Amino acid sequence: MPATFYILFSQQLDRYYIGHTTEHIEERLRKHLANHQSWTSRAKDWQLVYSEVHPDKSAAYQREREVKA
Repeated sequence: MPATFYILFSQQLDRYYIGHTTEHIEERLRKHLANHQSWTSRAKDWQLVYSEVHPDKSAAYQREREVKA
């Protein structure tokens, strides 16, 4: 199953969020913007600034770790 590595930016927090998902990226962004309890719930202005599609979740997670390092 394909997975996406992505980077979000919040102007309000002046911070980036780096993650990966097997959901459609639009659905994942909607969840980040919805009322929930996680680190990204601190802001409601997240914008997708970058994404890459990978063949599976493992590859997307590896890319996430690469960028965070």
